Amino acid sequence: MKVQTNLYQSTHPPPSTNIDRVRILLVVEGSNDIEFLRRISRLLHTHDRSLPNLEDWERRGELIFVPFGGGRVADWSNRLAPIGKPEFHLYDREMPPETDIRLRAVKETNRRPRCRAVLMRKRSLENYLHPEAIRTAGNVDVMFDNSDSVAEIVAKRCYRSDRDDASWDRLPPRTRRRLAYRAKQWLNTLAVDHMTVNLLHAQDQDREIISWLRSISLLADDQ
Repeated sequence: MKVQTNLYQSTHPPPSTNIDRVRILLVVEGSNDIEFLRRISRLLHTHDRSLPNLEDWERRGELIFVPFGGGRVADWSNRLAPIGKPEFHLYDREMPPETDIRLRAVKETNRRPRCRAVLMRKRSLENYLHPEAIRTAGNVDVMFDNSDSVAEIVAKRCYRSDRDDASWDRLPPRTRRRLAYRAKQWLNTLAVDHMTVNLLHAQDQDREIISWLRSISLLADDQ
């Protein structure tokens, strides 16, 4: 699997939006999450038209993605309140003690009217990818569980496949982070594009992603 730096580009740059047309604000960790949600919602919408295609909503100016850049989650619990729009917040679970911090932020956000915050049951959105989609997209054979860093596993596997005599653990931490981030970009674009509804149902047996999309749709209608 070769990750090209030009693969990761926003397919739909944020339009010049009339705030009166905006139906909902979607708060996520970062731009990789936006790419995942655009693609996976498009896939699910083709299977079930009652589910929103977030990519279309964004294009029409009805939705604004708000990436907070992986900073303090708690800072966003009330930050967007002055705008007066429905909000849906989606947070990575991460690892303790960060998980507890995020749970408190979720509770705080959910106290506000027309706002819904969710902490994923899995570590991050890459954990909702099926290994078969990753294998098909880039000939990368990996296995992982709900708490693994999928990007790091993929980066490590690709690095070792290119350099049999090299050790991932001997790489400088900065280099490992850079390679993992490149893998994360690839996972949230090309690998997602190789997902199918059946693969998603197999990986997301609790139908979490569908529940998020239904919540987004209900909030957007509550104007």
